[in-house]
This record gives sequence, C-alpha cells and structure tokens, in this order.
Amino acid sequence: MSAVIQHNTNAGGTTVLAHGHAGRTIAFGPGGPVSLGTFLQQVRSLAAMLPNGRHAINLCEDRYCFLVAFCAVALRGQVTLLPPSRAPAVIDDELRRHADSYCLGDGALQPEPPRYLRLPEPFPLQDGGPLLLDDAALAAIGFTSGSTGSPLPNPKTWRSFRASTFQNLAALQDLWPADVTAHLVATVPPQHMYGLEMSVLLPLLGNVAVHAARPFFPEDVAQALRDATAHRLLVTTPVHLRALVASGIVLPSLAGIVSATAPLSRELADAAEQRFGCEVRELFGSTETCVIARRRTAREDAWTPLPGVSVQPQPDGSVVHAPHLPLPVTLGDLVEVAADGRFSLCGRNGDLLEIAGKRASLGDLTRKLQAIAGVVDGVVFQHDDLDAGGVRRIVALAVAPDGDAARIVQALRCSVDPVFLPRPLKLVAQLPRNGTGKLPREALMRLLQGSVQ
Repeated sequence: MSAVIQHNTNAGGTTVLAHGHAGRTIAFGPGGPVSLGTFLQQVRSLAAMLPNGRHAINLCEDRYCFLVAFCAVALRGQVTLLPPSRAPAVIDDELRRHADSYCLGDGALQPEPPRYLRLPEPFPLQDGGPLLLDDAALAAIGFTSGSTGSPLPNPKTWRSFRASTFQNLAALQDLWPADVTAHLVATVPPQHMYGLEMSVLLPLLGNVAVHAARPFFPEDVAQALRDATAHRLLVTTPVHLRALVASGIVLPSLAGIVSATAPLSRELADAAEQRFGCEVRELFGSTETCVIARRRTAREDAWTPLPGVSVQPQPDGSVVHAPHLPLPVTLGDLVEVAADGRFSLCGRNGDLLEIAGKRASLGDLTRKLQAIAGVVDGVVFQHDDLDAGGVRRIVALAVAPDGDAARIVQALRCSVDPVFLPRPLKLVAQLPRNGTGKLPREALMRLLQGSVQ
C-alpha cells in the first residue's frame, strides 16, 4: 500500500483523489456495488453544482452521499467542517464562525439550516480527466467532542490525511488478504474523525469498499454485513459492540472488528471474539492526532504505536510524534512507555481526583458503576460548581431500569472510598451519548440538573 500511495503524489504537490482502477468497488449496499469510475464521475458533476464559498458542513446521513460530497467539496478547493454535533444550534454557530460557508445534505431537514444545498438524486455523471488535489490544501477541520470542555478545532491537510491513512492501512491490512478488497461496515458517523478515517479515507486510498449505510441496531448491522460479498470488516464502538454481544444475533463471517472512541474492556473484547469468531482490534487516537496506536484488547494491555509514531510521557499527559503531524501534539493521557516503545494508559490528567489526601480516577469510578448488577449504563463525573469546602462534587448518572439510586450507591460502597461516592447519583432513561458513544459534558450537566427518572 505504501508504494501505491506514494506513487500518487507527484513533484508538483498534487495527488489523485482516489487510487485504483476504474472498475474497483469503492462502495456497496442493497443496490449492489459502485465502481470507482462511477464515483469519480459523480464527484466531478457535484463539484460543478456547488456554490462558491470557503467552508462546507456535510450533513449527509447516507455514507456514500457523504463520500461524494466530501470529495466534491475538496475538488472545488473548499474545506469540510466537521462539527461535534449536527444539532441546529451547533450548525448555526459554525456557520457564523466561518465566513463564506454553507451546508449540504441528502435529505429534507427540519429546521433547514441557512444556505442549505440538497444533493441531487441520483447523482448525475460527468466525464473528464483525472481528479487532482493540492496535497498541501486544507481538507477538513475536525472538532473535539466536547466531553472534557468546549469543542476545539483541528485542521487537517490532504498530506496529513494521506500519511495517517497509510498508517491505518498498515495497522489493519493483516486482517484480510492483501490481494482482495475488504468490505467495510461502520456504525460510526463519517462526520467523526474516527469514522472519517475508517469509512471515508480508507476506501479512497486503500483496497477497501464501504457500505453506504450507518447501521445502528444489531439486526441493521447484520443486514449490512450480509450485503458484503468479500472479507467483512466491522468498524464500531464499545457501545455498539456491547449491544451486538448482548443481542445474541448471528453475524456473517468477519475478517475482523475494529473499535475506538472509548475504552474497550478486556471482558467485552474477549466476549466479542468468542461470539463472532474473529479478532477485535482496538485503535487509540484523538481528533488532534488521528489514530496512533493499536492493540488486541482481549490478549494485551499495552498499545503498539503505528509506524513512525512515538509517545513520550509528561507529568501532566503525553506528547505524540508522528509522520502525519506537522508538530508534536500534547494529550491529557498519562502513559507509561516500555523500552520497545509500547505504552500503557494510566488515565487522563483531567480524570484524576485527589480529595482528603486520597486519589482515584473518574474512569475507574465509572467502570465500577457500570459493573454493578442492574446498571445498563452509567458515568461518574465532577460537577461544575464547588461545594462548601471548595471541592467540585463527584456526581453520577446511571441507567438502571429495575434499580434504585440508594441501592446502587450502597453497592458502590463495597469498592469505592466514601469520599469518592457520587452525591447525587441520579437514575435516567438513557445517557446523552453522541453518534460515537461519547458523552458531551454540557449534555451531562443538563441531564443532571433535570428531574430524576
């Protein structure tokens, strides 16, 4: 894969939009396969229809429509914005922040955002020469999820995307034979950086075809996998993987399962491998860095950095060096690095608690809450306000249809020091997880301040 990608970058600094022969399959679905040649014709025609502007917000629900629109925007020399949410207020805010911006999508939206272009259906075809991009051009601006504060922008060039995609292909390629096409089904939205890396950039640059849908429920995932005719790769999150295992559903044979966006427990990874008969490969990354490491969670705790990546510990986090990063990136993840470069996570700097001379982490407290019988989902976090002693209170939200808050707190007392018990712990119908399973802090605070279930 390395030779192919490097060959597509010429001395003039331009690169082809997608590699491969015109007949290779780039996408598939219930309607059958879509060839690369057809895809490029559709990208060319849509690019000619786009309005003038500098930034575009891609609101497509259909993954193939997102892929066509993403590439058409790039062909026009515009930049795709990837807000952390598609809520109308968030979209309106980004339109105000970025001059000469517009929205495009594949359906009727209520309310319809300002400057909205609905994509044609079906896409028209337009012949022409090779589609080339400026390798140094800005391709997208991703935003952090907001789970630890306000979302922050992270610009990405085509050069950085191509380098990180080569690393991702190297990290995954051994899951299927090198001379065949992998058919990828993703449960994560393409607007998220992990979803963009796995379900948009891999099909553009690798021997990978992607399913057009974003299945959510277990039966939807199974049906999408049945649409595949080659080695199947499922790209998902711990939340979706837990639901698949619990459902008891039978999936077609898989080449592998890829998980990211939240910590994956060894128990769940092992259960999924036993249940679905394939390796579960967990990826570690962030919006700031893209994917930087991998591990087989069912068998190992340490992370193996991707080619060319190194992670260095700091007192308040870690520093990541990678070929696709123009500068080193500092993360809040605390790590221990072995002599061979592999690293172990020791929590996040912002998760560490110290109260009355005692220490704990919010991540560990959350895992203990989720392990209590009857708790379907839960999270432990700190309140924004200080208590009378000047300490931010520890609070929790739990989904426990047949439980009660007092019993859950009592169960926590068996494994949690009293100073770290949540006050209060509220029962809710569901947690406000976004499309990748993350929990934006603002949404948690709104739910905490609302009524108890």
